[in-house]
Amino acid sequence: MKKNISNQICRRILIRAANWVGDAIMTTPVIRAVRKNFMDAHITVLAKPWVIPVYENNPYVDDVMVYDAANRHKMGAGTLRLASDIRQRQFDLAILMQNAFEAALLVFLARVPVRVGYNTDARTWLLKPAIPLDPALKKTHLIDYYLGILTGAGLATHGRDMDLYLSSADRDDADHRLVNLKKNGSDRVLGINPGATGGTAKRWFPDRYAALCRRLAKTYDTRILIFGGPKDRALGEQIRAMAPGCCVNLAGETTLGQAFALIHQCDLFVTNDSGLMHAAAALNISQVAIIGSTDPKATSPDSPASTIIRVPVLCAPCLKDDCPTDHACMDRITVDMVFDTCCRILDS
Repeated sequence: MKKNISNQICRRILIRAANWVGDAIMTTPVIRAVRKNFMDAHITVLAKPWVIPVYENNPYVDDVMVYDAANRHKMGAGTLRLASDIRQRQFDLAILMQNAFEAALLVFLARVPVRVGYNTDARTWLLKPAIPLDPALKKTHLIDYYLGILTGAGLATHGRDMDLYLSSADRDDADHRLVNLKKNGSDRVLGINPGATGGTAKRWFPDRYAALCRRLAKTYDTRILIFGGPKDRALGEQIRAMAPGCCVNLAGETTLGQAFALIHQCDLFVTNDSGLMHAAAALNISQVAIIGSTDPKATSPDSPASTIIRVPVLCAPCLKDDCPTDHACMDRITVDMVFDTCCRILDS
């Protein structure tokens, strides 16, 4: 039975963001729907610092509240401090994208009167209302899983399209970075994202990315942008060294917002299952997503411009951080398979 909160008077709403970039992007249909349900409300998103760029330019969001888990809101006394910070803002409604016990505890301690989230992680008593998790939702895409929180609370949804808004400063930065690239080659802008959070199982092999870059650079007379965060810098250098003269390593050299703006300029983006994969999908950029250990039903890039390359193997999806055997799910994806797919997209 649905818990209907659509008739509640909610002037100030808190949305607890997901903690990972890809998940945060997949919750943006929820953000839009909350705004459509409560047109006059002041909507605040509570987010860890690294996902803030997903929300900070979103017109459906009035304010972003930083969850400073490293300092002010560090576990322990910081949890109570965060609850106090939330309580001071006098929210009428909290909607929890995160399923953790702590997320519900925070808004309970903050005395938010209406606290909406799934009844997971033994937190039913902290929620008001607690939304029963339909087991069928666990077999759907995460976009639908997150929207199920709203429908379970009797709120209307407003489409499944993801939103990702770019700042003018990040757009200008992308234009500036691409001037030299376009000056000495074709107008094609191609990018790869060889990293992925959470271990190596989701990663196609560096030598194959390098081989792909060599072939794409020669065929389309351009250099390939390598994307990634600071932890991916060495991986980007490894690939750049194996494809001399073919790549520009931007891993660790951009903010997340700048990376979004650069992806928006790409004619093609080749990526592992990652947060940037979902960014490209939200921006409706042509991409080739190489999927191995993860579940494409749940986390595939939700865009008609995305092409998935996946070779089914008995052990996938395993959802493991690192492959304990032969990494067959990635090993069976050849350079020819990815290159041919890229060419079909670029030449169409």
